Amino acid sequence: VVGKPFSIISFFSHRWMFGWIGCRWYGWAGFFFGCGSLITMTAVSLDRYLKICHLSYGTWLKRHHAFICLAVIWAYATFWATVPFAGAGNYAPEPFGTSCTLDWWLAQASVAGQAFVLSILFFCLLFPTAVIVFSYVKIILKVKSSTKEVAHYDTRIQNSHILEMKLTKVAMLICAGFLIAWIPYAVVSVWSAFGRPDSVPIQFSVIPTLLAKSAAMYNPIIYQVIDCKFACCRSGGLKAKSSLKKSRAYTISAPRDSAAMNETQLEA
Repeated sequence: VVGKPFSIISFFSHRWMFGWIGCRWYGWAGFFFGCGSLITMTAVSLDRYLKICHLSYGTWLKRHHAFICLAVIWAYATFWATVPFAGAGNYAPEPFGTSCTLDWWLAQASVAGQAFVLSILFFCLLFPTAVIVFSYVKIILKVKSSTKEVAHYDTRIQNSHILEMKLTKVAMLICAGFLIAWIPYAVVSVWSAFGRPDSVPIQFSVIPTLLAKSAAMYNPIIYQVIDCKFACCRSGGLKAKSSLKKSRAYTISAPRDSAAMNETQLEA
């Protein structure tokens, strides 16, 4: 809503249509929501890690902690998106001229520009990504080691474990989709910042940008696929239960003095 109309109109016009102020707004909005999304997924991965690998901490986390976490996440995104306005960096048009982004080319102009770009890369990409990877690797190792243990618990604990794993799968897929969409753009941006000037062909720079912008459409697809898969598994279990009930009803309706009835009941 706050960004796409600007770029769509500019795409059809074959040039940026909204001036310098519009360019800075578009760059700020794109970076603000992109950074906020990644930090949110980092917090979700930590929540999954604590819920599954450290149960005492997982049960300690309550609803009001989630609201505090959301406030911190978007304050963090606001800080890093606004830093360029303080003179540490800037927003500039993309090489193809129909959208705007962080001015990665400052790294070629000064040491301060290099420090700005490296700070953005570390605090808004590398560090959150490392936390996400660490969390899910630990979760996978924990699940592998505890699968047999959960099988001995009662049904209520097993159902809770299944729900936790479903939520973890959803979170993992969302994180993977986001990172797959944004990492090519990050690679091209670093290449533009620290490589030779004009070393990235303009035609080539369009593809990672469009792939990064497509990250917003993956979440509904992931939720739908997971929900459909869960519903299919649940309906399969219901069918098995209903067929078992039919089998039991059939054995009860057999003649009492029949030997076959006794054998069938024993099998049931």
